Amino acid sequence: MRTPGPLPVLLLLLAGVPAARPTPPTCYSRMRALSQEITRDFQLLQGSEPSEPCVRYLPRLYLDIHNYCVLDKLRDFVASPQCWKVAQVDSLKDKARKLYTIMNSFCRRDLVFLLDDCNALEYPIPVTTVLPDHQR
Repeated sequence: MRTPGPLPVLLLLLAGVPAARPTPPTCYSRMRALSQEITRDFQLLQGSEPSEPCVRYLPRLYLDIHNYCVLDKLRDFVASPQCWKVAQVDSLKDKARKLYTIMNSFCRRDLVFLLDDCNALEYPIPVTTVLPDHQR
């Protein structure tokens, strides 16, 4: 019995499952992910025992990329003079600066602002989960 040559084996390997390539992030998905990351990091920073007292005086940082006021919020946070030598705050400000740049230049045409409520960024409405009737 003859062994198959390298060509049939190579064809079988190439005809197998194609390699899955993840789709590149869109402007919107990048903005959304970065805004959620910044909000989460800020909440962790505020929730932990701050090593520097200045952390308490930072502007609130809840980001909603669908709210027109988010651009002002990002600009205010980056420009705030508090904690200018604290590594965690510097990292947050860098991320906020990056998000502002993405929103204001690269992805400007992809944005749709659904709100113009600056107060909603100061006091966000908590997300509640309503359980279906059969789980109560």
